[in-house]
Amino acid sequence: MRRAPHENVATVLVEPCALADLELELMVLDLRVWPIRTAPNCLDGARTEFQVRRRLVEAQRGRWDCAAAWTPVWIGFGPRWRTRDEPLPWEAHKALWQVLDAYADHVRFHRRLGGVTPLLVQEDLAR
Repeated sequence: MRRAPHENVATVLVEPCALADLELELMVLDLRVWPIRTAPNCLDGARTEFQVRRRLVEAQRGRWDCAAAWTPVWIGFGPRWRTRDEPLPWEAHKALWQVLDAYADHVRFHRRLGGVTPLLVQEDLAR
């Protein structure tokens, strides 16, 4: 049985006042920020956003209570980091974690990737 197509992403809670700056910094590295509420792969973005935020905050048993109203985003990897069906290179992971560490006061995340239905953008569809 074959695994359904997926995209590796980091799930991150971002303080709304830092979202634009974080997104710009990640764009330079070809890392894509998708607020879950508006992600193209979500049929009910508002509900998914609520569920992801709640799950992340509650799992920390009070340590992430400051992030209870923050924006949950998926951060994916653009074409620069992809080589056909090969796994993501460690440099991609390192680049992402370095930026997130620089925003430590404004983000909450686990240093791991998850898989979501592919988040295709127009340039990806053209390939």
